[in-house]
Amino acid sequence: MQTIGLVGGMSWHSTATYYRIVNTEVAARLGGHSSARISLQSLDFAEVRDHQLRGDWAGSAALLADAARRCEAGGADLVGLCTNLMHKNFPAMESALTVPAVHIADAVAAVARREGWTTLGLLGTRWVMEETFYADRLATHGIDVVVPPEDGRDLVDRVVFEELTQGIVRAESRAAYVAVMEGLRDRGADAVVLACTEIGLLVGPEDAPLPLVDSTVAHASLLVDRALAPHGAPA
Repeated sequence: MQTIGLVGGMSWHSTATYYRIVNTEVAARLGGHSSARISLQSLDFAEVRDHQLRGDWAGSAALLADAARRCEAGGADLVGLCTNLMHKNFPAMESALTVPAVHIADAVAAVARREGWTTLGLLGTRWVMEETFYADRLATHGIDVVVPPEDGRDLVDRVVFEELTQGIVRAESRAAYVAVMEGLRDRGADAVVLACTEIGLLVGPEDAPLPLVDSTVAHASLLVDRALAPHGAPA
């Protein structure tokens, strides 16, 4: 078993979900008392959020690159970044490593391709929905995206930062997200990707009007796949 590096803390609520899923998957696959080998760096989200709000992406890239190097120094054989938005800085993090970095959108695309979905509704922070770094990565796998209209994007982003990243889960916000998903379905989405690692805390398959790809689950599972792959197998 290889050691999985996790760069988390953005927010810690979803990082805890990563930790649980990775260990649950390893235990299920290997049995007995098996658990995952993990090298974790958990950042102070207040510091990362300050960089976001100031548009200082070079500053946040430096934080992530340093955390990734510390994961590798702690024994990581591969590294995952436990957030969708901060994959805006994925190239900087990847270039800081000598071990593979596993992109969250590649994990999402793998699920979509397996299910035969070619158009995904994209729910995440405003940057994820409005910029191209995430959609472009999905496009390399032949996946198109549709996003909510402006008022829907406003709502989704507000709930992420004012509620979910602070551990607040409200039924009225769940209902509002479902309405946004219904709009994505009407615009041709085959499924919806929860492209913020906290959204799965709010909306589950039983709530949604169409299939979901929970990016946290997909990414954590792919990290386990890679960690348990035979030595020398393709990353």
